[in-house]
Amino acid sequence: MSTPAGFDELIHPATRLSVVALLAATEWADFAFVRDSLSLSDSALSKQLHTLEEAGYLELRKEGGGRKRRTRVRLTDRGRAAFEGHVAALRAIVDGAGGPASPAPADRPLPTKAAR
Repeated sequence: MSTPAGFDELIHPATRLSVVALLAATEWADFAFVRDSLSLSDSALSKQLHTLEEAGYLELRKEGGGRKRRTRVRLTDRGRAAFEGHVAALRAIVDGAGGPASPAPADRPLPTKAAR
């Protein structure tokens, strides 16, 4: 099976996909909001944001100064297009898999003692 067009290896890891999905739903988001929403540490989120920023998928903006300084983040047009393409590719993979031919073993009832 070949990888569908639009599948993005950079976005695909679960943490990055969660970050991009969250940002796709808004124009700008505060670093703290993203961190808390995804239950990530500051360092884990910073690492993911840096990777996505280097790819041109998001923009970081630092505002204010001193104790009031905050970081805001948003998807770029390129990042939004990459996310939408990746979601379409994932849908194509899922749709191409079809439904199960029979229930998975965990879904089948266990035989009773009388049936054994």
